[in-house]
Amino acid sequence: MTKPYVIDELISAKAIAARIEDLARQISRHYAGTDKLVVVGLLRGSFIFIADLVREIDLPVEVDFLEASSYGNAMETSREVRILKDLRSAIEGRDVLVVEDIVDTGFTLHHVVNLLKSRNPARLEVCALLDKPARREVPIRATWTGFEIPDEFVVGYGIDYAQRNRNLPFIGKVRFTDPAPEGAA
Repeated sequence: MTKPYVIDELISAKAIAARIEDLARQISRHYAGTDKLVVVGLLRGSFIFIADLVREIDLPVEVDFLEASSYGNAMETSREVRILKDLRSAIEGRDVLVVEDIVDTGFTLHHVVNLLKSRNPARLEVCALLDKPARREVPIRATWTGFEIPDEFVVGYGIDYAQRNRNLPFIGKVRFTDPAPEGAA
C-alpha cells in the first residue's frame, strides 16, 4: 500500500516536448551516416520517452527493449540489478543508443551499460530524460540528458510510484501527505 501523496508539476509537457526535439537533433547529428541505429529502451520507465524520441530522430532506427530492475515497487534501490527481459537482436558491431528514464544512483544503468558493452557494439551511448546527480553512487553519466533535477521523488511521463502515475503528461514531484487523523471522514 502506498502512502498518501499529491503531485506537484516539476517539468511541463511542453518543456519535455521541446527538449526531446533538441535531443533528437543532437542524436541525429551524432549518428549521421549510420544505416540503422539500435535504440534500446530500458523498461518500463522509458517507454513514453523512447516513443517520442525515436519519432523525432531523423535516421533509420531499430527499437529494442531491455527490462532491468533494482527497485521493484520500492522507493529505494536494492542495489541488485536483475535483467527481466533481454534484447531480441544482436548488437555486435552496431551503433547502440540506450534510452533511460532517470539516472538516480546509477546502479541499474551501470550494470546495463557493462552488459551491453560486453556484446561488442561499435558505439554505445546513453540518453536519459532525467538526471539526479545528488543521488549518484556509481560514476556514470549519460551522453545526452533532458533535464537535471534535484533529489526529489518524481513520477509521470512513464515514471511510476508503485506502478501508478506513468500516464501523466508531465514530470511531477511527489509530496507525501499525512494520513487523515483517526476517525476523520
